Parts: sequence; C-alpha cells; structure tokens
Amino acid sequence: MAKRRTIHACQACGAQHPQWHGRCPDCGQWDSLVEETWSPGAGSGAIAAADRGGSGRSSLVASSLDDGKPRPLAEIDVAACPRIPTGSKELDRVLGGGFVPGSVVLLGGDPGIGKSTLALQVAGRLAAEGQSVLYVSGEESAEQIRLRAERLPGVGGALQILASTRVEALAAPWRELEPGLVVVDSIQTIQTDAVESAAGSVAQVRESASRLAATAKQLGSVLLLVGHVTKDGSLAGPRVLEHLVDVVLTFEGDRAHAFRLLRAAKNRFGSTQEVGVFNMAGHGLEAVENPSELFLEERSTRAPGSCVVPLLEGSRPLLVELQALVAPAPYGTPRRTTLGLEDARVALLLAVLDRRSRIDLLSQDVYAKAAGGVRVAEAAADLGIALAIASSRLDVAVPADSAAIGEIGLGGELRRVSRLELRRSEAGRLGFRRLLVPAICERELRDRETSAAAKGPASHCELVPITEVAQAIDWLAANGVRSKDRGRSESAP
Repeated sequence: MAKRRTIHACQACGAQHPQWHGRCPDCGQWDSLVEETWSPGAGSGAIAAADRGGSGRSSLVASSLDDGKPRPLAEIDVAACPRIPTGSKELDRVLGGGFVPGSVVLLGGDPGIGKSTLALQVAGRLAAEGQSVLYVSGEESAEQIRLRAERLPGVGGALQILASTRVEALAAPWRELEPGLVVVDSIQTIQTDAVESAAGSVAQVRESASRLAATAKQLGSVLLLVGHVTKDGSLAGPRVLEHLVDVVLTFEGDRAHAFRLLRAAKNRFGSTQEVGVFNMAGHGLEAVENPSELFLEERSTRAPGSCVVPLLEGSRPLLVELQALVAPAPYGTPRRTTLGLEDARVALLLAVLDRRSRIDLLSQDVYAKAAGGVRVAEAAADLGIALAIASSRLDVAVPADSAAIGEIGLGGELRRVSRLELRRSEAGRLGFRRLLVPAICERELRDRETSAAAKGPASHCELVPITEVAQAIDWLAANGVRSKDRGRSESAP
C-alpha cells in the first residue's frame, strides 16, 4: 500500500508544495494554501473500463481510445458522431450546433444566476425526446429536483435522477443506462475515495473531474459539469479543470434583471465569439431570439444622457442603450462610477472629451452604465459613451432615431469598426434612420455599394460620417433635442 503524505495545495492555481507558505510561490495569492492528504498510488483513470465493442456506440473519441492504433485523418468518419441538438436555439448557437458526443462541457456562473435551471431544462428536453439522460445532483435531494422540475415546461418524467456525492456511485448507473448525456451539479460537491480531502478542494475537483471526463470519452456520453465561481468571477477549483474540459460556458447577468447572457470562453468544436440571450421567467429560462427589442423597450427618448449603440456579439448584432449622468461635484474630487462599462475606458474618454471637445468634465461627477445589465467591452462603443456623456453635460438629448458606433483614439479621431453592414441593418430594422459612424467606414461602405450591382433594396438607415469626436459633439448640439423641444421629440423606434 502506498504511503500517504501531506501536501499543501493552492486553492487558486492548484500548485502543490511540501510545506505551507503564506503566499503561493506559483501564483502569488495570499493565504490560499490548504493542507491535504495525498496518496502516490491513487490513479486518475476512468471509473470503469469501457465496454469495448459491446455498447455499439459510434463515437469518434471513444473509437480512437479503444483502437489504440493511429489512423489516417481522411479515414475517420465524423458522420458517425453527429451533434446532439439541445432543444434550445440559444445554447445550440453558443455550442456551435449542439453537443458533440464524448465531449465535456463546463458551465459556470454566479450563485442564483440560473445554471442548475438551464442544466435541468436541457436534460429534461432530451429525456422527453427519448434519449437516456442521467442527472446527478450533489446539492439537492431527488425530491427537491422533482419539485423544481414541476415548474419547468418540457421536463420529461423519463429523466433519471441520482442524488449522490461520490464518483464511484456513478459507475453502475452509467454502465447500465448508457446515457447520452450526464449532468453533474455541481463538480465542487463531488468527491472520490481516491483522495482524502474535503469536497471542493483542489485535489478533489481535479481528480473527480478527471475520472468523470475519462469515462465520458470512453463511453461516448456528453458530460455537463456545473461549476461555481469565485468572488472575482473566475471558475472555482484548479486551473487544470478548464484545460481538462472541451467547452467552458459562462452564464452572466445581473440578478436584478431578467436577462442572462451565455458565452463560450473555450470551445474546441466551435466559435467562442457567439452569445446566447435568455430571459429568466417564472417557468424557467426562455430563449430570446430578438434581444435588441427587449433591451430598448424601456428606453427613454426625452432625457439627455442616453445613446443607442449597435454592438456585435459574435455574428449577432445587439442594440444596447448607454446612459450617463453628469452632475456638479459637491466635494473637491469628482466621482467616476460605472456599471457594465470598463472604468479605464470611461476615464480615457473623459480625458479625450475634456481636451479635444472643450467640454468641462474635470469638475463634474460622472456616472455611466449600460442599461439592462449588459456588460460592454467592445471598443466600438466609445462614440456612444462619449455622446451620452456630452448629452448629459450639455443637457441636449440625442435624437430618438439616431444611434452611434465608433472607436475613439487619444487624439480624438474616430477609428474604423468591423461588420458595419450588419450593425446598420439591425439599426434600420428597429427604426433608426441615422447612424453616426467613422468617416473611413462610411467611405469604404459607399464604395462597396457603388461597385456592387445594386443588390437588393437600399437601407433606410442613413450613415453620418464623423471624423473626430469634436465633430460628433457639434452634430449633437445642432441636431439634439433641447429641453424646450422635448415635448415634441419623437417616440422611440
């Protein structure tokens, strides 16, 4: 029997050290080392040996593991392992078309954001379609899952529930049911007998996930792991967990709002640029196929300090309202508060506005946010943020039928943005008649439209070329709606 020894594992990066340190020598985190017992003889193989040839599964990953022999790439038949649609268009969009047999998917998010609800809805839909699905819960009892499933539409009664926290307890049901999908909620509550440490520790998460992933790839099952996040928003557990899985999904959103955004931080089988939008309702998560309309339905068109920006999330355009409020600073040092926007980007734009457009902002408190709980990180939103701030400072509302897009440089110049045609089309579809864009983008798009032989009808959204931020402020002063004219301002498109 292998002799057990004590190690100190970092809860942040997973590094192991023979003695305790106040600060992890690998990642630099303070007070992150926890004492654990480790056995050198404990392996990290699968729960059970695969049923080689007996199950009849047609999985690319499983067959390559079973053969043990190299094969020419051209002879590998990918048609034998088609994707499995999840029943949710938004989730399929982020995954790239559905689950890949034998893949391991990690779903993370803040507490109460809807991770377990999404996992249960997907598992219930697939079970209702006749597929074998095993739902393993280490956080709830079987009765609690039944109560939660009763309020979710489409959750079939054929869904197999297992309330257990031991990895070894999954071996027999996994072999017997041969499920196409196995959901583990959550990986931080699962533990294996091979590691003598508490559930949720670095060693337990690493070993349990490794054994579950090896079994999923051998048997051709899709493994969906639900994971917790730390207070800084990163996935809890060792960093190796993200390298072990094939897909890392993050569920984002403000619990005060109903909207939820699903992104792929890692995807071996598709793009990481797509985003799925959900609405948290009383009967579960609903897919939002037209999120722009929902983001703008509560928009006020009469108050200064608001500007609509057509952003891009992967291949999907989203119209988001950016808001700003500028008020005199009652104390010596003005405040800058942001919500859903990057602090550094807003500070940069305030400095550019102060120097390049001669708007006094250094003595003003500035509050900026993205409405609807959306987080905006795209540099193309610079012009919209600047116009919202200038609109509040000048007390002039941006016209209700106008939107803006463009990146602002430190010299005040506007730089090009990508996929302008797609952004313009979405803005025109929602009734916006003017779109402020960098002048270079307007020229390039005009040249392409001129060279093309009049393909289809022209867009109803006019492009307004802007060279520098001072020109955009002048346009706002000339075309904006002042306080005396707000009663006659147009309604939102």
